[in-house]
Amino acid sequence: MVSKEQQLAKDIYSKIGGSNNVSNVYNCMTRVRIDLRDEGIVDVDALKKVAGVMGVVEDGNNLQVVVGPGTANKVALEMADMAGKEKGATVAENLDQDLSGRQQAEQRTAEVKAQQKQKNNTPFKRALKIIASIFVPLIPAFVGAGIIGGIASIIQNLMTAGQLDAEAWTAIFSVLKIIQNGLFAYLNVYVGINAARVFGATEGLGGIIGGVVLLNGMNPDLPLKNIFTGDALAANQGGIIGVIVAVFLLSVVEKNLRKVVPNAVDIIVTPTVTLLVVGLLTIFIIMPVAGVISSSLVGSITWILNVGGAFAGFVLGALFLPMVMFGLHQILTPIHIEMIASSGKTLLLPILAMAGAGQVGAAIALWIRCRKNKQLTNMIKGSLPVGILGIGEPLIYAVSLPLGRPFITACIGGGIGGAVIGAIGNIGATAIGPSGIALIPLIPDGMWWGYVLGLLAAYSGGFVVTYFFGVPKEAMEPTELDGSTTNVDDLLSNL
Repeated sequence: MVSKEQQLAKDIYSKIGGSNNVSNVYNCMTRVRIDLRDEGIVDVDALKKVAGVMGVVEDGNNLQVVVGPGTANKVALEMADMAGKEKGATVAENLDQDLSGRQQAEQRTAEVKAQQKQKNNTPFKRALKIIASIFVPLIPAFVGAGIIGGIASIIQNLMTAGQLDAEAWTAIFSVLKIIQNGLFAYLNVYVGINAARVFGATEGLGGIIGGVVLLNGMNPDLPLKNIFTGDALAANQGGIIGVIVAVFLLSVVEKNLRKVVPNAVDIIVTPTVTLLVVGLLTIFIIMPVAGVISSSLVGSITWILNVGGAFAGFVLGALFLPMVMFGLHQILTPIHIEMIASSGKTLLLPILAMAGAGQVGAAIALWIRCRKNKQLTNMIKGSLPVGILGIGEPLIYAVSLPLGRPFITACIGGGIGGAVIGAIGNIGATAIGPSGIALIPLIPDGMWWGYVLGLLAAYSGGFVVTYFFGVPKEAMEPTELDGSTTNVDDLLSNL
């Protein structure tokens, strides 16, 4: 018997030119991400009408098909299996064909296709794609380790307050922290490995460069000096940003060495020289420079939040949904990680999480005002639970964005929640990944109440603004379900 994930995988393949048009299949929380050999033969309009597809995002030769949380991973596995590939495996040198200098598998046969590719393949889009390719595989790790760390923080707070017996709970707390630090203590290494895969370098060498930033082996009594300031170098100086830059240089050095080093000694000479050259550059050049950049980014955002307060919170909360819609939110991941590394929490994430809460409020308002529209309310019922848990794509692509005005009013609701968070101040999260109510356990320093207040404000704001100003008249027209899975285009055809 064919499962719904297998059927969805087959249906997607039928609209994108078959498995031979796919070089790589991977996924994030809600999207199946497909690297195409020829994006010109994809029937995007037909793909949007496939039962189970909530939305499609085009980004040059990378196609993102929104199918929902949990489903994305299963469908990606089925598609990879059908194509005889390993999910997430690198079929070419890396996830971005142009980074390795390789020619695309098939030449473009029409000028319009080349123009379309050039339009979509801007340097900024390529940079975002690189960031996404590096961090998307780590999102499940962030979620799992982050929630475990949040539970550990709650236990610690209760022990400090005397509400839990420290003698009985210390061992449990220690175990949870050990699991959490299995990710965060060595995050640079994981990022180095993923960055090497993306840039087409040897993954093990990328992991070593990520480990170099930890400065293990340095005598703390005789630390290495920052050649620019004379101060002692500190472990993790430059952090994630430094690792990504260093691994990019690693890929350049390694590829060029392989062109000139004889095959007989390549296994000895290339990795040794590459690590020595890039290791020295990382320690004495990249770490100091990236450290300044990282500190400036974190400091600037913290200053904006401290000075801007409610206004800054409103702007950030209101603008985050459009960033998610275009897939631009991945660019913030390194900033979150740097803030956590420097202060133990990211002040940005709780504010941005209000965008999803605004959508929840807007969806509830639509459910009430449009209750006769069975197709729309069926969409809302399917998307609302994961929206409450902080996964916003289903509500974006299946509910608010197709209707237009509710998307704007949901953004306003997110801004209202962000304003509340910004006005209260000092509300941060100890890890990234979760959002919505799932983020509550990750709010440290007893500030969970402020985050909950922001959620309630965003829910209420999105509901009120949508209820009175965001419901299209056509959306209230009665429709009935026909027994099949409703998709966005079916809904729009009735509006």
